[in-house]
Amino acid sequence: MLYQIYETQRSIMEPFADLAQAAAKMYSNPLNPIGNSPLAQRVSAGYELMHRLGKDYVKPEFGIRTVEVGKVDVAIHERIEIDKAFCELRRFKRFSDDSATLNSLKGQPAVLIVAPLSGHYATLLRDTVKTMLKDHKVYVTDWKNARLVPLSEGEFHLDDYVNYVQEFIRHLQGIYGNCHVISVCQPTVPVLAAVSLMASRGEKTPLTMTMMGGPIDARKAPTAVNNLAMNKSFEWFENNVIYKVPGNFPGAGRSVYPGFLQHTGFVAMNPDRHATSHYDYFKDLIKGDDASTEAHRKFYDEYNAVLDMDADYYLETIKTVFQDYNLVHGTWNVKNLQGKNELVRPQDIKTTALLTVEGELDDISGSGQTAAAHDLCTSVKPSNRQHLEVPGAGHYGIFSGRRWREVVYPAVCKFILAHNDSGSKKKSAVKTVAKRPVKSVAKKAPARKK
Repeated sequence: MLYQIYETQRSIMEPFADLAQAAAKMYSNPLNPIGNSPLAQRVSAGYELMHRLGKDYVKPEFGIRTVEVGKVDVAIHERIEIDKAFCELRRFKRFSDDSATLNSLKGQPAVLIVAPLSGHYATLLRDTVKTMLKDHKVYVTDWKNARLVPLSEGEFHLDDYVNYVQEFIRHLQGIYGNCHVISVCQPTVPVLAAVSLMASRGEKTPLTMTMMGGPIDARKAPTAVNNLAMNKSFEWFENNVIYKVPGNFPGAGRSVYPGFLQHTGFVAMNPDRHATSHYDYFKDLIKGDDASTEAHRKFYDEYNAVLDMDADYYLETIKTVFQDYNLVHGTWNVKNLQGKNELVRPQDIKTTALLTVEGELDDISGSGQTAAAHDLCTSVKPSNRQHLEVPGAGHYGIFSGRRWREVVYPAVCKFILAHNDSGSKKKSAVKTVAKRPVKSVAKKAPARKK
């Protein structure tokens, strides 16, 4: 009933949010006789804040129209390459009429970015995608909102996620001969499983795997997110966070972990910070600080847009990753497309280079959780492994913002380029690891979480 109650409340609030937006515009209109008075500015700011707090947030667009390659603006055409029941493989095709730039684009590596399916949309990686487009052919997994997927499309399990990733890798390999894979946060686990299974079968595996801020081994430096998943029983999650999609959506009747519950959890992790942010937004509206107010809107348009996750996938992730630790224990079996169980063996990966990235101040995936991949991929040569810890970076800072662009991306780009030619005998220009990963230390930046 909780989902139905929430939807009823949202429907009731929607006209009031619209009315608040109209009132905000009316009081801030310069043609209004009292529009320039201090009182009118405060009233307008109050209504605008009310609108932002009460509105319904829909899936944002990537909105990447151009990127600068060298000194040339290259046009971006976004298109769906593969349309699956629960995911779209989205390609960002680059176009240019500059012949030198066009030749440069053709020779650049192809990269599959596997976005997280953990509450937010893939557009959370907008900055990741836009930066990568400067030097790579980019594809991204754009996961669908489960409440929009009809029951006729069947179930979605963690095994299906792994099989999707393998299909997308094969698709890029069919076009380009091979590819590179980047996983951000939650997908580090299923991506490692996907590549492991391909290696065990003797299939061609990606040239590189870059894993960023993910719970490969959630036992290490557990965070508040990890503790919730580890300290509550599996039955608790089944009984307290799983609900049926109401009848006004295409996925009516599907069991999901609703987005509004996830959003409540996100906010509850740092309530003071969000309250301060909204109050600052109110003050910036009064001051007429357009740059700050627009930055606030962009952030919360993304942060407040959440999706429902299929219950089977969510519960299996909790159990497999955060409770039973099947990956690190070597006990994870994944059902393939033929219905046969296959054991996930990261030690079978030999030809795929491995880069792991962690943020010093990450409060979602703790220190050492991602680097644990090196302990599992024992057959990858030490010269093909690297670990990067980013000083001063929080979870989002390793894939978005200044530290991503100035510290992480240069290292990722260099790593991919060094391993792009599978037949090349060139040695990697990056630091290597021995039995355990060696941390690459970037220039020390002010310790500020992003």
